Amino acid sequence: MTDWDVYLVTQESLSGDRTTPEIVEAAIDGGVDVVQLREKDVNARQRYEMGREVRELTREAGVPLIVNDRVDLALALDADGVHLGDEDLPVPVARDLLGEDAIVGRSVSVVADARAAEAAGADYLGVGAIYATGSKDDIDDEEYAIGTDRLSDIVEAVDVPVVGIGGITAGNAGEVIEAGADGVAVITEITGADDPETATRTLGHVVAEAR
Repeated sequence: MTDWDVYLVTQESLSGDRTTPEIVEAAIDGGVDVVQLREKDVNARQRYEMGREVRELTREAGVPLIVNDRVDLALALDADGVHLGDEDLPVPVARDLLGEDAIVGRSVSVVADARAAEAAGADYLGVGAIYATGSKDDIDDEEYAIGTDRLSDIVEAVDVPVVGIGGITAGNAGEVIEAGADGVAVITEITGADDPETATRTLGHVVAEAR
């Protein structure tokens, strides 16, 4: 059974002068529970090469590796699963390709989509953006932030694990857990931290206390 407390979403362009494998290694040392290989701004070959290093680290640590969007990359890397958005393959298709044991996640922001994703067989939901965030071009404005009330509505509507994402920091992660989320997913709170290991550990403590 997967723990969802602290879920790292990688993005090397937001990691200062550190590589994604370096960030992942530090996050593993800090107790990260899940790693998602995102890397939106590099090509498939670069994501694959980066992913091979990350896969080695996560496998050794026993931490699940999820690939953002790309089922083909998840297969190529022998990742534990894939995380899908509105424009990606449907959940049942990804399940057929990756197998019954794969973890298939789905991004949602409204109750109806959450119920549909669960019905389609999603293993967990990434819900957000909870707060305004600068790491996605389309949700850096407050109007796109759904807040913790809608997060609670989604949690109550489904039986699969829910991970909050979007603008989450150690300062507000507790509110996300109190709203019912099983964990918090972050990019810059870890990748942009001076000390990613400590940042990961701090998030873990906040989540544990809030629960």
